[in-house]
Amino acid sequence: MIPRFARFSFRPYVAVIALTLAMLSSCTKPESSGGGNTVGKDEKVTLAFITNVVASFWEVAEKGAEAAGKEFNADVKIFMPTDYAAEQKRIVEDLLIRGIDGIAITVIDQEGQMDMLNNAAEQTHLITHDSDAPETDRLCYIGIDNYDAGLACGELVKQAIPDGGEIMLYVGNLDQINARLRRQGVIDAVLGREPDSSRYDNPGEVVKNDKYTILDTRTDGADFAKAKADASDTISKHPNLACMVGLFAYNPPLCLQAVKDAGKLDQIKIVGFDEEGGTLQGIIDGEIFGTVVQNPYMYGYDSIRILAGLARGEDLKTLMKATEGVHVEEEDTILFPARIIKKTPNPEAKNEFEVEAFWARLKELTE
Repeated sequence: MIPRFARFSFRPYVAVIALTLAMLSSCTKPESSGGGNTVGKDEKVTLAFITNVVASFWEVAEKGAEAAGKEFNADVKIFMPTDYAAEQKRIVEDLLIRGIDGIAITVIDQEGQMDMLNNAAEQTHLITHDSDAPETDRLCYIGIDNYDAGLACGELVKQAIPDGGEIMLYVGNLDQINARLRRQGVIDAVLGREPDSSRYDNPGEVVKNDKYTILDTRTDGADFAKAKADASDTISKHPNLACMVGLFAYNPPLCLQAVKDAGKLDQIKIVGFDEEGGTLQGIIDGEIFGTVVQNPYMYGYDSIRILAGLARGEDLKTLMKATEGVHVEEEDTILFPARIIKKTPNPEAKNEFEVEAFWARLKELTE
């Protein structure tokens, strides 16, 4: 921000300088709005919504983004990279050259993408969704508390295998903050630890208590063939495996395929994350125990709603307060509660929902 200087009437030339600085200050944007230009309130804006991978999870978010685009007069561009962080970088650089009015992005690697993200934040309005980068200059984050969601997933694992046993975790990568936090939440809940989101168990090390053993975490880099191969390899190498936990949307259905191929549906329980169609159908069929879901529709909707407002000079905090989620002002975040989807939910558990009713509502939003 350009500082405001007092007027010195006895020095006219200083007054002229002060006036010039004041005029420049009036042309700059408020500190909370990030880079980029402000457009007229009736002018159409162009906004980008960038994911980390191609997945049905993001198709739900796309519908929310498109709905907000119609409501808030925005041309919404959806990008689902197939080459992970490298393609994200190419997409962002191209958008900045074209003069995009705002970008919402799922961050794959905060440290590795720090320069790219801060550069984008200097030139346009930048927010994050699903996976955050709080140490960058992003304006806000829209998603869930991934550690709390991991804790919920861990409790679901204990419901699935109450007698204990061996567990393997699966996820795209552990560079993403959301993946690390989800994984740690699962581990802490399963082992009955006091919650601590700063804790981190190194992959490759077996962690256990007297009842549960978490063998490892397999990462696949969003390579679906590798994800399926990892699941099959686990079943082959660990004959006493009791539960497989898929932390990215595509993992649970691929785990289910591997379990079916091995003929071990009666032995191995599957617990998932997100609302992939194959996961929901698996729950209906009694082949997947349950899944923890987010709210991708609202990630898309709120991302575009907020970016459109910022592009028109509206106040960030005011825009964030208008959410259906929980506005955590001190952290510049909007959080939506994680929900557990099961075939037969516990009627006393407020965060558990019946799978067919949930899927029907999801279809209403997206079809």
